Amino acid sequence: MTHRDASVETIQQEMTAFARRARATAARMHPELSLVSYTLLAHLDDQQGCRATDLAAHYYLDKSTVSRQIAALEKLGFVERRVDPDDHRVQVLHPTEEGAQVLAQVTASRRQAFHERLADWGEEDLDRFASYLVRYNAAQERLG
Repeated sequence: MTHRDASVETIQQEMTAFARRARATAARMHPELSLVSYTLLAHLDDQQGCRATDLAAHYYLDKSTVSRQIAALEKLGFVERRVDPDDHRVQVLHPTEEGAQVLAQVTASRRQAFHERLADWGEEDLDRFASYLVRYNAAQERLG
């Protein structure tokens, strides 16, 4: 195994561990709000509403997966459907007031957890890590 191969293997293992911890952390912060549900709710809030098909396309998710997640968010009272004023055949998903409040609480908790985890990192390390994550995600966007 080359040095590059070993580094890529370590990155893969660490990202898998990160994803596992992120799911577990999301469950602890709000047991009914999975990491996928949190992500979808945050997107709806950020975009000030969008269609379910747009969510599926943006996150490369199957429409049935998005439908199940949205149904769960609606049942919790975190998401509502509104008729698109430009096309009455289309329904646009929006966070409810309760959904926006829960999102804000969970976001603040997540931010605090990151601050605690990174408390002993210097600014240069944080800047480098942030730029590597942006670069990695930009490559992912290009490759699809």
